[in-house]
Amino acid sequence: MSAVIPPESPALSASAEHVLVADAVAYAAARFERSGITGPRVDAELLASHVRGVGRGELQAAMIRGDRLTPSEVESYRSLLERRAAREPLQHLTGVAYFRHLELAVGPGVFVPRPETEMVAQLAIDALRAQASPAPVAVDLGTGSGAIALALATEVPHARVHAAENSVDAFVWTKENFARVGASNARLAFIDLDRAFPELDGTVSVLVSNPPYVPDAAVPRDPEVRLFDPAHALYGGEDGLDVVRQLAETGLRLVHPGGLIVIEHGELQGAEVRAVLTAAGWRSAATHPDLTLRDRATTATRP
Repeated sequence: MSAVIPPESPALSASAEHVLVADAVAYAAARFERSGITGPRVDAELLASHVRGVGRGELQAAMIRGDRLTPSEVESYRSLLERRAAREPLQHLTGVAYFRHLELAVGPGVFVPRPETEMVAQLAIDALRAQASPAPVAVDLGTGSGAIALALATEVPHARVHAAENSVDAFVWTKENFARVGASNARLAFIDLDRAFPELDGTVSVLVSNPPYVPDAAVPRDPEVRLFDPAHALYGGEDGLDVVRQLAETGLRLVHPGGLIVIEHGELQGAEVRAVLTAAGWRSAATHPDLTLRDRATTATRP
């Protein structure tokens, strides 16, 4: 007989060798729901998949079959679910973040890429594909994990993509992801954003960035962001737009006439970002919604 673990059970304990995978996942999902985690069942299954070294589909098949966890798997799963219940990011526990078609290595020191940034990458990809040049140039400033740059490089293989990062902690992860993906058309540099790639001045078709844009006095709502994402990737000065202003100026140096700048920002910052870009001399500033209809990116054209 299996040891059924009810949602109120204090731990994954009773007769570890008899714990059903399905019971363990149900317990974890209930625990995560009480902790305020969005999508608790998904996180519970992904953690169990990680512990067992299988895909989520295979894990679900194991639950249907009535498979059991081994004692060592129980111990690993118990440890990880406690950390996740304390709101440590799932991606830190598994070491992996998924972005578009990419599987990226992430952990402490680097910003975990979010689904809304996939739309930012799509705006840049569409603009790159629309270029008449046989080898259009793209630049990703503040690339972090490398998510946007590597998406551009792999989805627009005829483009030449240059990525810059200036955080030592983040750069460790960036280098690993560039090596993991192995895109021959992508180049990575450790350099401050305002001094990045002077050899590309006036040749860039698309400049894209997900900069820090949280105002210094603001407190991010989600504990995963507030407690675990690096401050240098979150906070952008008193109004959150210090780096946006820098991007507006650096972009005028890098981007050729008719080229595009794409900037991610908070859902209430669209008007301010458009004003910054317009004041710097960019034209046709426009703000775009993500799939949840929240304004999350602004584009503008180099005159």
